[in-house]
Amino acid sequence: MDKNLVEALKNAFDMQKKDAINLAKTVETIFDGNNEIEDMSIDKYSRALFYELQRQKLLKIRREEIKEEGKNLRKFYWSFDKKTIKEKAHMKYENDMYPIYGRIPTNAWIARSTRNT
Repeated sequence: MDKNLVEALKNAFDMQKKDAINLAKTVETIFDGNNEIEDMSIDKYSRALFYELQRQKLLKIRREEIKEEGKNLRKFYWSFDKKTIKEKAHMKYENDMYPIYGRIPTNAWIARSTRNT
């Protein structure tokens, strides 16, 4: 199992490690050892999962246009975005319950505290 994928899932979705391991196993089972899989080969539940992973940039999709029996067809292929997986795996997650406070400028805190005293 890819440890980077587990850590990336854990960080991207703020998951428990055991849940990230199970999700990584599911994704790796769907890929079945391949670097890329055709979209038509997966079920709608896997596709929904893949779209969520794509939103987090852990998976990417490639489109191929082919001509078959005189018709233009589009095929889509899913693959791991290894660069982003590695980045998210090494990302330090801060468990800040109130991240909004970090965006308030220091001078706003000082101005507020001096008016109340």
